[in-house]
Amino acid sequence: MADYDLPEDAIEERFLAATGPGGQNVNKVATAVQLRVDVFKLGLQPWAYQQLKTIAGSRMTSAGELLITARRYRTQDANRADARERVGEMLAQAHERQARRVKTKPSRAAKARRVDAKKGRSVVKAGRGRVSTE
Repeated sequence: MADYDLPEDAIEERFLAATGPGGQNVNKVATAVQLRVDVFKLGLQPWAYQQLKTIAGSRMTSAGELLITARRYRTQDANRADARERVGEMLAQAHERQARRVKTKPSRAAKARRVDAKKGRSVVKAGRGRVSTE
């Protein structure tokens, strides 16, 4: 797990039959882990909650639960650890503050250069019209 400790009362685990490698064992043993994390019980700051919603995308339910399914490994313990690590990484990423954007505006000289370039193109395009024989 990253820097974040998950409280046990915020986690709910369910074990499912996994797909993929495992031979006939895959049909008998429920090794995949579906981890539900109640985000409201984590006590996140509002900005971190918004960031987590963005990061999680469709894995966040409308009830405020983060839903992670881990079926990468053949054992329950490995999948459980994988799911918790993924949640921890998401929470750590949500706590990284984005740098605030500093508004800038072009200088007066830059504006003048832009207008001069537009006037130059205008002259070039105006010269492309029909040639009059008068």
